[in-house]
Amino acid sequence: MRNILWSLLFLSFSVFSQQDKLITHFMYDKMSINPGSTAFDITNDAGICGTSIYRNQWDKVNGAPNSAVLNVEANLSRFFPGGIGISFYHDAIGFARQNNVLLNYSYPLSLGNAGTLGIGIGVGIMNYGMKPDWVPPTSNPDPSLPTDWSAVNLDLNFGLYFKGKNYYAGFSSTHLSESLMEGPNNLAENFQSARHYYLMGGKSFPDIAGGDIDVQTLLRTDMVKFSADINARYIYDLSGNDLWGGLSYRTSDAISFMVGYSPMKELSVGYSYDLTINKLASISRGSHELFVKYCIYIPPPPIQKIHHPRWL
Repeated sequence: MRNILWSLLFLSFSVFSQQDKLITHFMYDKMSINPGSTAFDITNDAGICGTSIYRNQWDKVNGAPNSAVLNVEANLSRFFPGGIGISFYHDAIGFARQNNVLLNYSYPLSLGNAGTLGIGIGVGIMNYGMKPDWVPPTSNPDPSLPTDWSAVNLDLNFGLYFKGKNYYAGFSSTHLSESLMEGPNNLAENFQSARHYYLMGGKSFPDIAGGDIDVQTLLRTDMVKFSADINARYIYDLSGNDLWGGLSYRTSDAISFMVGYSPMKELSVGYSYDLTINKLASISRGSHELFVKYCIYIPPPPIQKIHHPRWL
């Protein structure tokens, strides 16, 4: 009986735990879910930005997700068309570990005064595995319990991203290959990546009460489950540096409070706290998220002038 229960448990884990990461700072994590947005937020024609996000979800809940994201993207339009980037994502849920690495490219297509459309693709790998730490009730471990294993397979993303003067919109799909990570001779331990679909959008309202207001949303589904994030921030210009605060709502999960600061043009830092509103509220102390972004801008080449001695 116990063997049947474990098999059902891991079969259900394999089938239903396909939802991608949930990030409150999703406005700084566009590239990993929509390669069409690669480097679009780097306004300098030669700049490189790195963004790191760490999320501790459902604090004090044993086995709850812990996620880390690192995105590095570059706008090198001075040298060749398009933006390039690499995204890395790590997620730990219970015994499960997932790592995704993708190379992203976005080709910008100008639509005149309307804006620019980015057509992007991400190609990489997904690594999934488990590292159980069982505490058997007897001295002899149960041979039916899963053991350590991991597998690697192809991962593909595609995205369209449109950016206008004060707004943006995007559509994308992740895990197009729906790759299968096979466990060791046990069908219940296989992991089938599920294709996800995303809609994103945002609009800025400048010069309101001495600052700017931006409203952004992200909708996600794997055609089994659906969730949506809605975020609003007030950004205040503090002596040339941005200071912001905001609120987010995620359906059936949390209400979030955000604060952030840019002490200089190149650096931004932020923190968010998610107040759990689902059935885990009685045992969860909420979710914590830290965000850091740093950019390096390549200065324009010096303008060279030639003077004829006769005209000095």
